[in-house]
Amino acid sequence: MTVCYARRYAPLVTMPATSPTTPAAPPPAQPSAVPPELADATASDAALRRFLHGLPGVDAVGLEARAAQLGTRSIKTTAKAYAIDLAISMIDLTTLEGADTPSKVRALCAKGVNPDPTDRTVPKVAAICVYPDMVATAKEALAAGGGRDVKVASVATAFPAGRAALDVKLADTRDAVAAGADEIDMVIDRGAFLSGRYLRVLEEIRAVKEACARAGGEDAHLKVIFENGELSTYDNIRRASWLAMLAGADVIKTSTGKVAVNATPANTLVMLEAVRDFRAATGTQVGVKPAGGIRTTKDAIRYLVMVNEVLGDDWLHPDWFRFGASSLLNDLLMQRQKLTTGRYSGPDYVTVD
Repeated sequence: MTVCYARRYAPLVTMPATSPTTPAAPPPAQPSAVPPELADATASDAALRRFLHGLPGVDAVGLEARAAQLGTRSIKTTAKAYAIDLAISMIDLTTLEGADTPSKVRALCAKGVNPDPTDRTVPKVAAICVYPDMVATAKEALAAGGGRDVKVASVATAFPAGRAALDVKLADTRDAVAAGADEIDMVIDRGAFLSGRYLRVLEEIRAVKEACARAGGEDAHLKVIFENGELSTYDNIRRASWLAMLAGADVIKTSTGKVAVNATPANTLVMLEAVRDFRAATGTQVGVKPAGGIRTTKDAIRYLVMVNEVLGDDWLHPDWFRFGASSLLNDLLMQRQKLTTGRYSGPDYVTVD
């Protein structure tokens, strides 16, 4: 049976991971009609299981070799300067600690709006990411500091473990949206996913998506976090990617940053290929956010190279690619100063978050 479904759905997924890809076509103004096999896939738990397990398996050796090969690419001078500014503009500057205070969040917002007070040409970050109870503080601080175009992202749904009843998760989401969150980062129920209860996970994502609705304004965008380090296999990451996209995720995210294994080039590459193939099948473009463990300029550029090679220019924009990070911004600023002045300033010349 698995072989039958693998043959049926193989055209939706480009294989193998090691082959280069051509740039994707620009997204249409309106999504294309969903193919019948995708519309049928969510009709029942059994249909969803057949679809997800019918996706071609990931060649782990080829995937890791491709990710490693892309990591050897080097860019210099003006291209590097462009990449650094692009990476800064893609950061979700994050503080998710139990000791977070309003003053810490305000300081983080000030840094997100004006990362280098000595150089006003440095771009703003994409978003400030905080717990739901800090959303209002972040929103107020950004508005007061000239950062109205910087988004406020809020983790919700009992982050990071996601171990709560659905009504609690939905209340968590609605509270964050009511406080002004522009984006919601939800965690999937990994226990349900790993035990094969795929329809439960899909329905929970859909319910959270509905809770992101805002009366009289733009709905909050939904980022769906998989916690790749707990999914264990690349096949599971591919299945989670398709499941979340079928449920309506605006962005798929690698991890919470709270476990031992977070974003890696290889597990992010699986997700990049999934969003590419999903757009080819449906006409709908979905973003990607690696989070956790991305600390240096070299790391960030490595991911940007992957995005360019796998997805092309369409995804090289903060609307479609983000870095979930706290310390990354400092290294980007130090490298930017070095390119500008020819001297390496060192960590004493940037703020400690």
